Amino acid sequence: MYKEFFGMEHTPFVRNVPVDKLYESVAMHETLARLSHAAENQLFAVVTADSGCGKSTLIRRFCEELPKNEYIVLYLSDSKLTPRWLYKGLLDQLGLEASINRGESKTKLQQQIAYIRGVQHKNVVCILDEAHLIEKETLEEFRFLLNYNYDSMSPMAIVLVGQTELWENKLKYQRYEAIRQRIEIYCSLPHLDRAETERYIQSHLDYSGCGQEIFTTKALDEIYQTSTGIPRMINRVCEKSLLYAYQQRKRLIDDHMVKYVTEHEMIRGNQF
Repeated sequence: MYKEFFGMEHTPFVRNVPVDKLYESVAMHETLARLSHAAENQLFAVVTADSGCGKSTLIRRFCEELPKNEYIVLYLSDSKLTPRWLYKGLLDQLGLEASINRGESKTKLQQQIAYIRGVQHKNVVCILDEAHLIEKETLEEFRFLLNYNYDSMSPMAIVLVGQTELWENKLKYQRYEAIRQRIEIYCSLPHLDRAETERYIQSHLDYSGCGQEIFTTKALDEIYQTSTGIPRMINRVCEKSLLYAYQQRKRLIDDHMVKYVTEHEMIRGNQF
């Protein structure tokens, strides 16, 4: 609706922005570099962030940047993942059938990974998303998968991705010590600061093809205060503000319009 009004070619604040057009904060850039190091050296990495702070964006960009001729990426996201379904999910992605017996599935997975490394000369990267929801028994399986060849080598890179509670409420406690000792890289994505919030918004407007100023400086201040620098919140406030401006036939969005949107058009409570 508002695209034509603002002279946009693409809708700016959506989830499916092409990877090469996504805004990359300093923290995102540094985390991507560390994950690339983990993939290359087959390390065990953990990434955490508050909800909406860019974990999915990070994974998309990370997977996109890995050379397809050098890496095979296995991705799982299942809040009710059990050890048996962990192996089934990984083997399915490798085109293999899992066994009813967990141990047999584990052996089959290890043999296939050894084949991929030794014959295809590729590294395997296993990403477990929403890891903060996974039970300890399943997380332990990743530690067991790394216990390979008497600890002399790692068979794959493992990346656990989850909300901040993955570290704060799980991994840092004594009962997870055996897993924590295996972790070689830990990264946490922070909220964007005020300057980064402005750059984030501008990058999405650039992607849209809009060549005019839309948000005033005070509007940007208000968006930052309302969103607390969480990208998902920024997207929703900006989207609602653009729609409201279109309805009011206003081509410049000020702080009063942003305040109106957040107070009247956003569902209060768990609104974002």
